[in-house]
Amino acid sequence: MATSRADERRAGARSAYLVSVAACPTHRVLHRLGERWVSLILKELAGGPRRHGELARAVAGATQKMLTQTLRTLERDGLVARSVTGATPPRVEYRLTPVGESLLPVLALMTEWAERHIGDIDVARATYDGASS
Repeated sequence: MATSRADERRAGARSAYLVSVAACPTHRVLHRLGERWVSLILKELAGGPRRHGELARAVAGATQKMLTQTLRTLERDGLVARSVTGATPPRVEYRLTPVGESLLPVLALMTEWAERHIGDIDVARATYDGASS
């Protein structure tokens, strides 16, 4: 019986923790920024509005489907705005919103930190992997 109660307490604690993580603003934002194409798209849009084709060329590794899905998600989050002109064919452009623009200094700091420390991370991984063998 004691084991069953301990399991129930752990399950309850785990459930409460997952609820708190889901509500954590930092976790939610970092989760979005950590998605595969998000930072590349945001960095590209930092240079100004871009058409879908321009973004597809700039983020060449993303399939059209993934690029479209990522842009829609960023639009839903209020980081990117989509505008359509009435031309024939319609001209669709994407641009950063003010909220998206406010994220650029944070991305710049993250980029600087990553470039400064990626060598350290690679060495640590190699050392850890070598010790695990």
